[in-house]
Amino acid sequence: MTTTPQQTGDELVEMAWDPITRIVGSLGIYAKVDFKNRTVAECYSTSSIFRGYSIFMKGKDPRDAHFITSRICGICGDNHATCSVYNQNMAYGVRPPHLGEWIINLGESAEYMFDHNIFQENLVGVDYCEKMVRETNPGVLQQAERTEAPHAGEHGYRTIADIMRSLNPLEGEFYREALQVSRTTREMFCLMEGRHVHPSTLYPGGVGTVATVQLFTDYLTRLMRYVEFLKRVVPMHDDLFDFFYDAIPGYEQVGRRRVLLACWGSLNDPEHCDFTYRNMSDWGRRMYVTPGVIVDGKVVTNDLVDINLGIRILLGSSYYDDWEDQEPFVTQDPLGNPVDIRHPWNQHTIPHPRKRDFTDQYSWVMSPRWFDGTNHLALDTGGGPIARLWSTALSGLVDIGYVKATGHSVVINLPRSATRPERTFEWKIPERGGELYSNTLERNRARTYFQAYAAACALYFVEQALAEVRAGHTQTWSPFTVPEEAISCGFTEAVRGVLSHHMVIRNGKIANYHPYPPTPWNASVRDSYGTPGPYEDAVQNTPIFEENAREDFKGIDIMRTVRSFDPCLPCGVHMYLGGGRQLRKLHTPHAFGGS
Repeated sequence: MTTTPQQTGDELVEMAWDPITRIVGSLGIYAKVDFKNRTVAECYSTSSIFRGYSIFMKGKDPRDAHFITSRICGICGDNHATCSVYNQNMAYGVRPPHLGEWIINLGESAEYMFDHNIFQENLVGVDYCEKMVRETNPGVLQQAERTEAPHAGEHGYRTIADIMRSLNPLEGEFYREALQVSRTTREMFCLMEGRHVHPSTLYPGGVGTVATVQLFTDYLTRLMRYVEFLKRVVPMHDDLFDFFYDAIPGYEQVGRRRVLLACWGSLNDPEHCDFTYRNMSDWGRRMYVTPGVIVDGKVVTNDLVDINLGIRILLGSSYYDDWEDQEPFVTQDPLGNPVDIRHPWNQHTIPHPRKRDFTDQYSWVMSPRWFDGTNHLALDTGGGPIARLWSTALSGLVDIGYVKATGHSVVINLPRSATRPERTFEWKIPERGGELYSNTLERNRARTYFQAYAAACALYFVEQALAEVRAGHTQTWSPFTVPEEAISCGFTEAVRGVLSHHMVIRNGKIANYHPYPPTPWNASVRDSYGTPGPYEDAVQNTPIFEENAREDFKGIDIMRTVRSFDPCLPCGVHMYLGGGRQLRKLHTPHAFGGS
């Protein structure tokens, strides 16, 4: 992390953290910190790289879309491949066999477990470890040493300070254990889709995985080890996060922003999902993670057609030229609804690099917004889990035994495992003193609970897959043909939140293709109406509780807030090199000698 302070007044100091560490290093946070009032006065989120998938996808064979878009990211590539396959299924009019869909659900569930575990324990957890707290809040650490952990009998750590020590990077007991667990969950994914993170057996129409009882048994044995692990993880994190509320009065305001959450839904029910646009409202609501736009704690819509039509791509303070004078690709959706010029189906990516100017353009990330008919809402994903759990809880549509949405919470039932009895966890919509909270600690807490949710769903999916195999229904793929003309979309949840892929096919080739993962939503910049993006909004006005003086300021509360969103900048921006120009040609010897 690079911090660059610059005095702008008696107590207002310009500071930069660029790049942000423990994520892909192209995100910068530029802030003005008011040390007199202990708050962040202004914040700007920047990204310094640009890539061009939406440009070079044009003219490609649509059947290559998932292989290409998987390479957008080396972390959540399978989420892109899955969303692209959903998109292609709609374009080709193909419906995978039930078993193929159960296998995809098992793969995506394993990805949620893998990625949330490694990010929570080995990346975010470092923000709350003993070494970090000692450096930034020694008074809080002293209190942690004296505080008994309420659930010590479940996770094995006597005090909160013991939990913090277990999270110390490389040497902490829990830190190392989580790394081992991540290997198990990665194996689970590979059993279903061949390779992680770029699936080798995932195609439009289903999968090429050979389905056997042994395959799902191998998955299940690993899954139950993960279930055993989670029965310690959930109470441990509850103890840790609750301690920060108690130890630092007012900490609930850190990273807090208005409840503006987006979830596009994930994990399809093959009994209902036919991938047609005309039925998308229905099969979207049948997902095992319910889609929804949440405004001020209420569901505005859980209809994927409404969600799709409301997406707007604004440029605002990003390095692009507008496309409103271009001919639209799509004027109506398949149901006859009008499609806006700023919708992804009609987007043109026209890069215009320039010098960074915080009063004008300052980032390569565009500003996706959701139009509710009146306002362009700067929705965030909260890192993914908080939006998914909130949306699923409020809609109350999921009830499969292992998980149940109640209308105000999500109940998760984990069965007996090797050494631990059956355990029920309940994620409740975050509320303190009658107020709803979408803040740093609750984004992180939800990530823990969603690991349990994904594991519980996977238990159900294994049962369904085994039932298909035992009934002799072993087909995992359906044939299809590529049409000459089509418009299509795919919706799912990447690990860190909403993911959509929109495609236009003309003359059998891709005419337009735009993937919108969670990071453009979260890391977006001030839009055309001056509305800041979610990172900016969550950091701006956040209180500062770090005990260090200005000269030694680390910005831990700012860093915790940004990392609570689980940033993944490769998905936020796209690079396009154009023709380029040669500056100098050198003859370079081989690295180990010779020519």
